[in-house]
Amino acid sequence: MTETITNWAGNITYCAKELHRPSSAGAVSALVAAGARVRVLGSGHSFNEIAEPGPEGVLLSIAGLPPVIDVDREARTVRVSGGVRYAELARAVHAHGLALPNMASLPHISVAGSVATGTHGSGVGNGPLATSVREVELITADGSAVTVGRDDRRFGGAVTSLGALGVVMALTLDLEPTFDVEQHVFTELPLDGLDPAVFETVMASAYSVSLFTDWRAPGFRQAWLKRRTDQPLPGFPWAAPATEKMHPVPGMPAVNCTEQFGVAGPWHQRLPHFRAEFTPSSGVELQSEYLLPRGYAVDALRALDAIRHTVAPVLQTCEVRTVAADDQWLSPAHGRDSVALHFTWIEDTAAVMPVVRRLEEALDAFEPRPHWGKVFAVPAGVLRGRYPRLDDFRALARELDPGRKFANAFVREILGD
Repeated sequence: MTETITNWAGNITYCAKELHRPSSAGAVSALVAAGARVRVLGSGHSFNEIAEPGPEGVLLSIAGLPPVIDVDREARTVRVSGGVRYAELARAVHAHGLALPNMASLPHISVAGSVATGTHGSGVGNGPLATSVREVELITADGSAVTVGRDDRRFGGAVTSLGALGVVMALTLDLEPTFDVEQHVFTELPLDGLDPAVFETVMASAYSVSLFTDWRAPGFRQAWLKRRTDQPLPGFPWAAPATEKMHPVPGMPAVNCTEQFGVAGPWHQRLPHFRAEFTPSSGVELQSEYLLPRGYAVDALRALDAIRHTVAPVLQTCEVRTVAADDQWLSPAHGRDSVALHFTWIEDTAAVMPVVRRLEEALDAFEPRPHWGKVFAVPAGVLRGRYPRLDDFRALARELDPGRKFANAFVREILGD
């Protein structure tokens, strides 16, 4: 059977002629063992060719496998199958009185795909989503099952792995007691006067903080503060409270955003920006994101302000967040507390890519690491120099996948194979 397979945004059409949807773990093992090249398609929210297996490869989805969400209340852990999405996982975990420490802005993405690409939420003390993972269960190139836990020497490469080690069948995540969150939105936060000390204070003013701008003028149109109700909310004298419900993209209706105006609610209904019951029907956008050392944040923002007249015409919104360092070898936050600069572009690759290149030139001095699932143009050779444990990951990939069955063109270029 031949079918047209695209990602969520529609900017990538995969060369694979069929998307295989096995219905059992045994079928996954057989498919992997027989395939010459295998890539897993998660929820399709990557904006580049990270999932592309090539015309002779096998593209598979494990979303059709029976979902597994096994919560251990005493141990405060959950074992979740790779195809489950965060919205579904969050509801189940919350029903047991437990919580994930953080979530991405969109709850519709798969757990396995999110952690594999270094996806994160926000907060000066919150690491990427992979930080919660304590064990990974893989089907490797010969169809056999391998489990890698935190006490395994290979763990640092096993979670944020770009899909290069095998098919993630399940993960075990750490949990904590459930908590409530209030969301407060402020408007018109000026860039002038935002020195490094003020930036740190702003970003630490709540459990999770996001700043939004369209770069049509200096400064930020919105600041979203997500406060855990068991933690204090300091004053926020830098901007005025919003008088109406806001959407991160100017002009878009706010009805599908999570509750604002300080109305408390469960963590999973406030930490994302968008309601779980709102399913994005079309990805009329492209996205880029760069993580750089947090100490560079203000200088980087001023560098962006200097080229805002280039950026603004193709930009829908830019989000600024903070991410705590983690230990995953290929994580964009590996070894350094980071500021994340996220860009939601218009859906026009020809118009966007020259701006992406100009943006990367402006940020180059700050050693940015792009999000693995988004649009970027940083040369692979440059990226290799920004990951000090890359050789360790390359050795791990050779160990678990000696024939490089899971290494598509994207992965081979990054690893320098």
